[in-house]
Amino acid sequence: MCRFVLYLGTDITLGSLVTEPANSIIHQSHHSHERAEPLNGDGFGLAWYVPKMSSEPALFKDITPAWNNQNLINLARVTRSGCILAHVRAATPGFPVIQSNCHPFTCGPYSFMHNGSIGGFRHLRRKLLGSLSDEAFDLIRGSTDSEHVFALFMDHITRAKETGDRTEMIARALKSAITRIEELSEEAGLDEQITMNLAVTDGVNAAVTRYIKGDQEEAVSLYTKRALELTCVDGEYCINDNSSIEKDSAVLIASEPLTVDTGWEKVPPGSIVTVNEDLRLSIRPL
Repeated sequence: MCRFVLYLGTDITLGSLVTEPANSIIHQSHHSHERAEPLNGDGFGLAWYVPKMSSEPALFKDITPAWNNQNLINLARVTRSGCILAHVRAATPGFPVIQSNCHPFTCGPYSFMHNGSIGGFRHLRRKLLGSLSDEAFDLIRGSTDSEHVFALFMDHITRAKETGDRTEMIARALKSAITRIEELSEEAGLDEQITMNLAVTDGVNAAVTRYIKGDQEEAVSLYTKRALELTCVDGEYCINDNSSIEKDSAVLIASEPLTVDTGWEKVPPGSIVTVNEDLRLSIRPL
């Protein structure tokens, strides 16, 4: 069960998520706190946005363990962005450790990552592929269940009518992808657990789910954190208490807290978290 973090806010270094916190993404790659198996060493990936240069994200992925990749450490030290996705992978048995299977996955302005697994996916895959548009079908380069869910999302977001509220468009497309997986699972007569903590952003708006089909107590962990600013000193974030903040300038959504300081809020199972262009964070039932 991989680990990820999504950041939206004022520009920070990638290292503020990847290397500097006490429970950074690199730390979670070899010693995550909220998994029975603490290793997430089957590759990693980063996506980040530089809107002055392109609406499409930059992407860096590799199959080496995050803790042992010097390119990652050097890149994180000097690269800044206001929208960052970071992911460390624990490969589901049966899925190969290849670069095309590493998260995040991207298409146009969208970046996507997944923490969890779809039980019985091999029984669903053919029908899922048959239901995709040609464009979404051509997006798939690897073999993971995650990338197939991203293709479903892209089909739904492409078909969506422009409403002016892009946050809600993204949320609806993400929920539609989950619904389609549920339908395929039922059609196949499967009774296997499905966990889909899905995160997607267009660089400005974001939606993240904490979903499980099965025992709710076994849902994969997910947390949020809001602040006026985000600065990491000695492994902890130096932030202002957000209890009276009118408008946040930093939002984190992560598989587990990156620091031990206060302000991390656990997302209930069966929820969707949204963040709009004003960095307004909402948590509501999925």
